[in-house]
Formats: sequence, C-alpha cells, structure tokens
Amino acid sequence: MPLLDHFRPPLFPIRRWESFHSRWATSISDDLNARLPKRFFTETQIHLGRQVEADVAEVELTGDDGEDGGSNSGGLALLTEVYAPPVATATVPGHFPDDILVEIKDTHRDYRVVAVVELVSPSNKDRPETRAEFVAKLTTYLSRGIGVIVIDVVTTRTGSLHDLWADTTTSPTAKLTPSPSLYAVSYGPRMDGETPVIDVWARPLALGQSLPELPLGLKGYGCIPVDLDASYTEACERSGLV
Repeated sequence: MPLLDHFRPPLFPIRRWESFHSRWATSISDDLNARLPKRFFTETQIHLGRQVEADVAEVELTGDDGEDGGSNSGGLALLTEVYAPPVATATVPGHFPDDILVEIKDTHRDYRVVAVVELVSPSNKDRPETRAEFVAKLTTYLSRGIGVIVIDVVTTRTGSLHDLWADTTTSPTAKLTPSPSLYAVSYGPRMDGETPVIDVWARPLALGQSLPELPLGLKGYGCIPVDLDASYTEACERSGLV
C-alpha cells in the first residue's frame, strides 16, 4: 500500500489523522498479537496531550444522589462544597505530549513492557521543548533495554526526531543521510559482551511508496519482524481509504 499524506488535503481535514493513527496503532497491535509468543501481549495507548483528561472517570457531584434529591442524600451534600485552593506560588507553561503507541508486555516478568512501537504526531515535533521530551522518552526506553520502533509520517513538520536522538549519541553513523522528513527507525538495545550497545535500523519513507519491515527487539527475548506495510494497508482498508 503506498503511503498517503494524512496531514494535508485531500485527506485532511475531512479525514482526521488522529482517527487514522489510532486505527493504525490497533492494526499494529493486532498483527503483533498474532505473531508474538503466548507469553507476550500488546496494549494500545492513545493519549492526545492537548486534551488533558483525568485518569479516572470524572463524576459531577451535584448534591443529588439520583434518588429523590431530598434529605436522604445524607452526607453527599458535604462533598459538593467547592474547595477554593490558595493562590499558586507560580504558574509555568505545561507540555502534555501526544502518545500514540503500542506496548508489548511480558507475562513471565510481571507484565513489564519489553518493547514499544510509537507513531509520531505533529505536536511531538512542533517546538524545541516537545522534540526534547520525545527524545528523552526514547532515551529512557532504551536505557531500560526496551526495543523501540518510531514511525514518523508527519508531513506538516520538518526535522528528524531520530537525528535529534542521534546527536545525543557518540556515533554520527546513526543518522540517515540525507536526513528525510519521513522515516521509520528500529532501536535494539543489547549487550555486546560487557558493553551496552544499540542497534539501529533506519529507513527513509516517501509518499507513494510502501512501508518497510523492521525488527523489533523484545527485552530479554530477541527480535521479531514487524511488517509496517501490512498493518498500514489494513488500517487504510478499514478506514475506507482504498
């Protein structure tokens, strides 16, 4: 399936990229679940940071418990008293990054995350702060020995998060030359004897071309192939784009 531009007309804004990325992440998750050993399973995480939401269900406490609204409400009325916090000592800019990813967890090791596939969003690249946050998150995964695939098909933001990460390493060979705007990269942390190393498989992407297959390292287990083209094609078909 040739890669489409999900961030510009004619698809966007009629067909929202957020909806497609969510579907693509689900297709990647389904494909991985079909090929992973039984000890592993995947979970899809979709969180758009610009819409900050509570992690638990929010309930509007109106003083009415859903019954007769009379004296039987008991102590519930006490919960409806509005708490006025003191004036904050400071208010600083907040950054709530988008997370659109698939986590692979290991049932043999307390359901720990052993690998991640992450789809880059425009907000991950729109400011120096958000770019730095993305690279810091990637670095944290790798420092824990977690394999990561990053897929960047964002056409409305230039610059390479991969190259920004590579600048933090001691080897310039990790960069793609010339640096493409669209790319997919797999990072495989491992031990080379007593030395920790990170294998990098970087592939440039282009509109109108198929996506590659990349290895995904599972911490403590080895690698499995991830067919990005197959999951992308399924997502396009289910979205009615083909």
